[in-house]
Amino acid sequence: MLTGQRVRLRAMEPADAESLWRWNGDPDVIRWLDTEHPESLAHTLRRAAERERNSYEQVLLMIETIAEGRLIGVVCLRDARPEHGRAELDVYLGEKEFWGRGHGTDAVRVICRYGFDQMRLHSVALWVAAGNTRAIRAFEKVGFVRDGRHREAFRRDGAWHDLILMSLLEHEIRPGGR
Repeated sequence: MLTGQRVRLRAMEPADAESLWRWNGDPDVIRWLDTEHPESLAHTLRRAAERERNSYEQVLLMIETIAEGRLIGVVCLRDARPEHGRAELDVYLGEKEFWGRGHGTDAVRVICRYGFDQMRLHSVALWVAAGNTRAIRAFEKVGFVRDGRHREAFRRDGAWHDLILMSLLEHEIRPGGR
């Protein structure tokens, strides 16, 4: 387990599938996610049970609160290759009552620190919808900077949205604070 100030990150268990299915069925939660078509609970359960173990190429961890011990989201470093020293980050909080309380920022800081310290990454990058201002602020608190914009690359709510490319270099990560 990896621990921050507000959250701990742990490997996914098959029992987590029901939470994933519930979150992925909530339009508010998936609003800014590049999701596929709706999925049945049976398929989500099967996917969770058959999921490959974490490896250098992909580390998927569940986000739990320290105070309540409650499962609230998912964070993932993916597409990592040692010869390039970089990975892409995916993160979301499925429990809306924890939005805006610093749990997502803490989870991002913890997984990036793990990537830099344990995986010997040099950079972590991500794409975020330009309208997802809460996420952009959280990433900037960790030290991510805006590198570019992919114009009208994401369709949601009947409109096209820009995607922002952000990255964090290992020496740019900001320490956490309460």
